[in-house]
Amino acid sequence: MLIRDATTADWPAIWPFFRQIVAAGESYSVDPDITEDEARSMWFPKPPGGTVVAVDADGTVVGTAKVQPNHGGPAAHVANASFMVDPAHAGRGIGRALGQHIIDKARAAGFRAMQFNAVVETNTRAVALWRSLGFEVLATVPEAYHHRVHGDVGLHIMHRRL
Repeated sequence: MLIRDATTADWPAIWPFFRQIVAAGESYSVDPDITEDEARSMWFPKPPGGTVVAVDADGTVVGTAKVQPNHGGPAAHVANASFMVDPAHAGRGIGRALGQHIIDKARAAGFRAMQFNAVVETNTRAVALWRSLGFEVLATVPEAYHHRVHGDVGLHIMHRRL
């Protein structure tokens, strides 16, 4: 698997699984009715942010991630990142590879820490992955996410120094 900087030419491969993941209502605090143009704009942040894709041996985009400042001005040294793995390719270590790649990319860009603002507490695979990559749960906002299966569940704020 190759992880490389994404271009807008990658968007047609990203959009189908982006739409599927958001529509599932289990892990992203994004309006499930987001338009394709809104999603593309959200997924390709302006510099110093950036987007990458994970591509398998046959050239198929199997996952993507973006990194950007969590806030601006005096708080811009803390990165924020988002990750999506095509569900058809889950369980192959793509999320871990993207996570490590984005941590390294953020560190190289001069970010001093990374914060995730909204990790759904019932997304136990993601929580375990981020913990294994050195993130800790700083707090959980109770009942902040309406999960389609579990009802109102908490959102973890997770953090790690770079």
